Amino acid sequence: KKRFSFGQVLLNVFFLLIVLTVAVPVINLAARSFASAKGALQMHGFSLWPSDPTLLNYQVVFSNRLILPSLWNNIVITVLGTAVNLLITLMAAYAVTRPRLVGKKFFMGFFIVMMLFNPGLMPEYLVVKQLKLIDSMWSVILVGAVNVYYLFILRRFIEEVPESLIEAARIDGAGEFYTFNHIVLPIMKPALAVQAIFSFVASWNNYFIPALVLDSADKKTLPILIAQLRSADFLKFDMGKVYMMVAIAILPVIVVYLLLSKFIVRGIALGGVKG
Repeated sequence: KKRFSFGQVLLNVFFLLIVLTVAVPVINLAARSFASAKGALQMHGFSLWPSDPTLLNYQVVFSNRLILPSLWNNIVITVLGTAVNLLITLMAAYAVTRPRLVGKKFFMGFFIVMMLFNPGLMPEYLVVKQLKLIDSMWSVILVGAVNVYYLFILRRFIEEVPESLIEAARIDGAGEFYTFNHIVLPIMKPALAVQAIFSFVASWNNYFIPALVLDSADKKTLPILIAQLRSADFLKFDMGKVYMMVAIAILPVIVVYLLLSKFIVRGIALGGVKG
């Protein structure tokens, strides 16, 4: 018969509390999203069931002609932005780990300065304006193409890849791109999955950059629309519809996390391996 020590029981209770801390707000939000305007105002604290439940929130919101286009814009920007961020950041991280890279110390110092001293929104806006990308989805994607913080994390993972594998590929005549695609990339899948989650969440919830560079109504993203509709006559300060919009916004994040969560443990284990 298996026995549990007091420490194991305490640890399980601690993990249960963490799960409840995350799950309770999500369940509460889902319940409020099905509440009517009057019911949402009557709900106080945590509720498993909506007050005065109704599907009218979803029917009214999805009948608005801006909801689905903004959702599609958010999906396109997030998927392309995550893919571009993964590719460029990983390639940059691989480059700075190569001992033969000319100016390696300069590049590392430059990345550290960029990470410590963020230039802010205005320089990014001016660069986008100079490139004539205002009101283009690519302006949002390219602004977040490289994340220095993720670069240093991936650099740490790449340093754990056995150098003997890379040297063996070179002896067989493989170039840098072949080594990168067929040796480094397959080993880095757990780390890339972890970065994909972080990048996806950051891109999906991005509000300031799209609000700054996207002018056309048909190119607005979901976070911008939520901010606009919250004070518009369309919602009339109906908190039930506000909760519903927020629930729709966080649903893709939860789905992506559930799909990639198994890679998180592998990524952590890979990062902890020495030698």
